[in-house]
Amino acid sequence: MRNINTIRQELLETLFAAFNRHDGAGVMACMTEDIVFDTAAGPDICGRRLAGASAVRAAFEATWTGMPDVSWECTRHTVFGDRAVSEWIFRATSPDGARIEVEGCDLFGFRGERICTKSAFRKDRPAQPAAQRSDAR
Repeated sequence: MRNINTIRQELLETLFAAFNRHDGAGVMACMTEDIVFDTAAGPDICGRRLAGASAVRAAFEATWTGMPDVSWECTRHTVFGDRAVSEWIFRATSPDGARIEVEGCDLFGFRGERICTKSAFRKDRPAQPAAQRSDAR
């Protein structure tokens, strides 16, 4: 029998593969119906809080639509009990053509074998001209 930390580690790998395929059903299959997602930016101390599978899915789909080349290059997943941290590099082209390339992380909470909370954090780096790409870490 696999232990719960291994199951959760594999779930995070599955989640980010679905994010990078822009697969709403695949992403939501990793989450509970009552998922709570705190976005990286927004008017509140937590960014913007979205609750429930349909609101969270709509937010992800809006990101994929607005930035069709968006991707998350995961550099590390760390699972510890019912919590986890995923570190990544977010890359996308904004609708005005500017390039976004920043490091960030997600803090996750689990209930059983599904994600029940996701809180996103992203560096506040200005968008770069379309031709520039940084490989600095």
